[in-house]
Amino acid sequence: MSTPAINLPPVLSTQPDAGAHDLAMPYSSLEYRQHQMFPRLSAAEIASLRRFAQPMSFREGELIFETGRIALGLFVLLHGRVRICSRDSFGRSTLVTEHDDGHFMAEMAQLSGKPALIDGIALTDCETLMVSPDKLRALIVADAQLGEHIMRALILRRLGLIEQGLGPIIVGNGDDARLVRLQGFLRRNAYPAMVIDARHDAEAMTLLAGITTGPDDFPLVFCPNGFVLRAPDEAQLASCLGLVPTFERSHVYDVAIVGAGPAGLAAAVYAATEGLSVAVFDQRAPGGQAGASSRIENYLGFPTGISGQALAARAFQQALKFGAHLAIPGKVTCVDTEDGVHGLTLLDGQRVSARTVVVASGAAYRKPGIDGFEQFEGRGIYYWASPIEAKLVKGQDIVLIGGGNSAGQATVFLANFARSIRVLIRGADLNASMSKYLIDRIGSLPNVSVCTRCTLQALDGDEAGLTRVHVQRQGEGEGDETIDTRHLFLFIGADPKTDWLMASGVELDSHGFVVTGFSRRAQTHTGTGTGVQYPLETSLPGMFAVGDVRSESTKRVASAVGDGAAVVSQIHAYLAQCSAAAQNI
Repeated sequence: MSTPAINLPPVLSTQPDAGAHDLAMPYSSLEYRQHQMFPRLSAAEIASLRRFAQPMSFREGELIFETGRIALGLFVLLHGRVRICSRDSFGRSTLVTEHDDGHFMAEMAQLSGKPALIDGIALTDCETLMVSPDKLRALIVADAQLGEHIMRALILRRLGLIEQGLGPIIVGNGDDARLVRLQGFLRRNAYPAMVIDARHDAEAMTLLAGITTGPDDFPLVFCPNGFVLRAPDEAQLASCLGLVPTFERSHVYDVAIVGAGPAGLAAAVYAATEGLSVAVFDQRAPGGQAGASSRIENYLGFPTGISGQALAARAFQQALKFGAHLAIPGKVTCVDTEDGVHGLTLLDGQRVSARTVVVASGAAYRKPGIDGFEQFEGRGIYYWASPIEAKLVKGQDIVLIGGGNSAGQATVFLANFARSIRVLIRGADLNASMSKYLIDRIGSLPNVSVCTRCTLQALDGDEAGLTRVHVQRQGEGEGDETIDTRHLFLFIGADPKTDWLMASGVELDSHGFVVTGFSRRAQTHTGTGTGVQYPLETSLPGMFAVGDVRSESTKRVASAVGDGAAVVSQIHAYLAQCSAAAQNI
């Protein structure tokens, strides 16, 4: 629920979202890249840009763009001076920079057509060139060198806003599951935020006492548009921040991609670069399960490793650059087909049409069937190892269950923060399920111990959350064990996210994964008249599946990206067959 903004005195201590720092280099190093963040365009670059722009004039004191409102696009300042500042719902203004002749004014929100995170105020009369979001994407592709300068600046500017913690203000208990979830949602969507831990700021609690009725109101979120949200979920927060796009019901996309993990993002990038109109939907954030990986060191081309979130962020920016429409968060609840066109229904009731659908919804970490398990989710049980969780476990004894690569990457990362980690696995050792480089690294960590042939039996807790883990040890002579811990991390395999496909009639295997290509029962397509089967096509013509959700796929990031790239040529072939069949009617 939202209410109009309430005027409050400034709060004493506000801190940037602790999870933001893994998205970027330390802010001090950004200071050495000011020339890249705020480049001055040459006369030749401005001349090239004019092809995509229209002139606009502003009077002294006029707002060129405003926090919380969708800006017209990128502005190149030909003559004049403009102040860029961030304004929060408390009415406080923070200077970001000032621009003069030759500078351009925008950040990532202007590329995607989302509400601005900053104010742009004309300090003098100004003459500008305005480039709308669609023309900006065309410019970036048409002029590679200028496009590179603009993209780098947009990304660095967003990183700067994240590092400064500019954006919505979240107030609550630092370890509250609801606050942690909102932090994680914004962090994984590269959205800046500021967090106040109300327990450690008595004056903040005093100031907020007049607008809260009790603990159920927390976390409070003060949005840049002036609204206050009380204990919102992710969808409510996204709506208030203007992150959810509106789709034109009559438009038919060439490709609708459900899922923005590595497979879905790869399909989006390659489809968009080849001229197909693309819409991408994900109910939470880019990255999928790969986004939970703190460092992927065996991905081709990154010898020093890269976090799953950083990899997803780069792919997300590429998809935006080439014109894909991304609805994140945007949950697809069902899909149906009529006259060769697929209709997707979103959670908010919107309908989106597409000639083809790519199922890239991935898989979700499996949950153990233990009584009372759900009550500890977010209150001591986690499926993600990010800087937010790392802050919660600093100096504490934790338990991690899982023997795959994701579990290994999480262990290596969390070992930098936790006092000790007990890794529990069902097998006799890690060799059958984990890459050797991770096994070797875990073996060298003094605060990590691996317990084999272990099964989770029960959990205990109190009003604050998890307190103990009960483990059954199956080795000869081994007895059951009780481990005192407030934090349990689970990486125990995954179940496919295919609930939204149940009404579509698409064929699934016995485990619920989507069956594709020649591994499925031979069926003859109707409508195309060809009987052609494509390796990544499902039992429904025009619907394809890629990545972890696909039956018999290799559950690796590189394999998912390969699927996403390969499916585009099959979509082209399918659309060509449909066009040829229509012409023969």
